[in-house]
Amino acid sequence: MVRYRFEDGLTDALGHLVSCDAGACTIRTRQADVVIPLGLVVAAKQVPPAPERRRPRG
Repeated sequence: MVRYRFEDGLTDALGHLVSCDAGACTIRTRQADVVIPLGLVVAAKQVPPAPERRRPRG
């Protein structure tokens, strides 16, 4: 998860880190790859994978 500045506020990119260099990082989200300039990054952390869905009873 990467929190970064976006227009008038902050937003998050939740996904897998694809690449990172001296200028930007790329996060693969469910919708698309998001390239984020490192100067806009406010915070980043590793998030555990979502738990597996349980099958409905019945």
